[in-house]
Amino acid sequence: MIRIIVEVRSGAARFQVSVQAESIEGALEMARRYNSRNACKVLLPIDPEGFFVEDDLSRDEEVGKIAA
Repeated sequence: MIRIIVEVRSGAARFQVSVQAESIEGALEMARRYNSRNACKVLLPIDPEGFFVEDDLSRDEEVGKIAA
């Protein structure tokens, strides 16, 4: 799993979201899915220390906490 920062633009407004996915393409697709009317791009440079992450959502206990 990887984690990147995606910049979302809506007119003059801009905000950043942290997205975790299997690939950079997957993360960007996910950001676009939830922000379909806005422009999304990968924010560079990518943080090398935070790029690779463990898949915490694969554990049942973590999924239960998120759903609650």
